[in-house]
Amino acid sequence: MDVSVKRWSMIRPAQDTPKERQWISNLDVVVPTDHVPLLFFYKPNGSSDFFKPQVLQEALSKTLVQFYPMAGRLGRDENGRLEILCNAEGVLWIEAETTSAMDDLDGFTPCSKLRKLVPTADYSGDISSYPLIMAQVTTLKCGGVCLGIATHHTLTDGTTAFHFISSWSEIARGLPQISMPPLVDRTLLRARVPPIPRFHHLEYDPPPSLNTSTSLGPNTHKPSTVSVFKITQSQLNTLKASHGNMVTKPITTPASF
Repeated sequence: MDVSVKRWSMIRPAQDTPKERQWISNLDVVVPTDHVPLLFFYKPNGSSDFFKPQVLQEALSKTLVQFYPMAGRLGRDENGRLEILCNAEGVLWIEAETTSAMDDLDGFTPCSKLRKLVPTADYSGDISSYPLIMAQVTTLKCGGVCLGIATHHTLTDGTTAFHFISSWSEIARGLPQISMPPLVDRTLLRARVPPIPRFHHLEYDPPPSLNTSTSLGPNTHKPSTVSVFKITQSQLNTLKASHGNMVTKPITTPASF
């Protein structure tokens, strides 16, 4: 797959945002310090302008006002501990084209060529040198579009990433405001000093050794298998029908731009 970049820029918050150094929790410190890729594909609907990058750009800038840590960078405090520098340096935005079509992507089975549809960071420099959020809009030969988003794991977990994307989509669709504003204060997860445990935390116990025999028998080191299960629209409709097609509240999918 050949992907050519047409233009790139840094998208900054549409308004002034707090300039601060933000503490992150112990959970954020121990996660892998790299970006997690997400890909969203959109089939053409017959209109030449069914997907407007400019709309997404403007919506992203507005969304970053409330999600302002997303526009920051990683840093370290005086003790060398990771923190977020809320400096509004921006989110990397890339617009690209490819000669490949959706039919060339093998049913979206994860493979190395899909990596070209999402931005990659250069980790060789200082940790404050690369954006924490990166987005790439790639126009496919068939007229479809791929939106690739990379979010840094220290900044977001899965829930936070989809909260951000869903909020971005709300602004892109023309809603006047985000339905669920973010809570950016992570000090709620700060440990008490000194610790005051009230019960035994099993999650902090050492894990059992994987190299010894157990009551289930000797460790055979069976290889893991990765499988991709493709679900058709017909199968989804069957699942919905089996539950009466009941929806208790409106649902907005993260990819509904």
